[in-house]
Amino acid sequence: MLPSRFEPALTPPADSPAAPLYFVFRNGELLLQGEPPQLAPLPAQTDGLHYLGQLEDTPCYTAHYPHDDTPEGCQWVGLRASHALIGNELFQIAGRASQILEWDRSHRFCGVCGNPTRIKPGERARECTACGHQVWPRISPAMMVLVRRGKQLLMARGPHFPPGVYSALAGFVEAGESLEQTVHREVREEVGVRIHNLRYFHSQSWPFPHSLMLAFTADYLEGELSPDQYEIEDARWFDIDDLPNWPFKASIAHQLLSHVVAQIRQEEG
Repeated sequence: MLPSRFEPALTPPADSPAAPLYFVFRNGELLLQGEPPQLAPLPAQTDGLHYLGQLEDTPCYTAHYPHDDTPEGCQWVGLRASHALIGNELFQIAGRASQILEWDRSHRFCGVCGNPTRIKPGERARECTACGHQVWPRISPAMMVLVRRGKQLLMARGPHFPPGVYSALAGFVEAGESLEQTVHREVREEVGVRIHNLRYFHSQSWPFPHSLMLAFTADYLEGELSPDQYEIEDARWFDIDDLPNWPFKASIAHQLLSHVVAQIRQEEG
């Protein structure tokens, strides 16, 4: 989620006592400079400059760097990796920045008639110059669920996961579904078991590239594990005293696992 000190906005202030922060991206990577790394100043040549809002008195902007080089004294860092370097607060704003740039990049032309679009004044929208069709930043809702069976947790890994990392089950909401229906369907499809006692945990904006993760916990009901071998290459029941590697700390998956493990330990006294 966005930091409590951050106020999203469309129109920059007329003046500000603080120098702006710039979240500059190229191919999904954030421009940092110095040691320890921090946000770099705005390079001389960028495009797609967008105002994001205020971090207290500090205006925040994002821009795309359209060149193949790296500005002197700077480095390009993947958004996930930047969390350890710039901290959680700036990472959250960087997530907003990357989603706005992705929307701007992917909607330069109208999906209805193919003509160019332009920024619509007063809204975070692009508008077709010919037919008037409007598009806003896309949000794709996805569910996540951590299934419990006594002291055991159902964790799985996809083919793209880092070596040794397992996580909760996850999947995108399909047209016409409720979130609860998505959870039950995805668990059946991915690992072949049924669940009950579904409980909402928390949500998180997930800018890879434009998801909203909605996390749940659930209890095992019946069935034998049968990974689909397409989205899931392995799924197992892990005792909380013998868990595999987790997703990185900024993720809602990590928060969900921490919450359930602490809950089980509290029940054990």
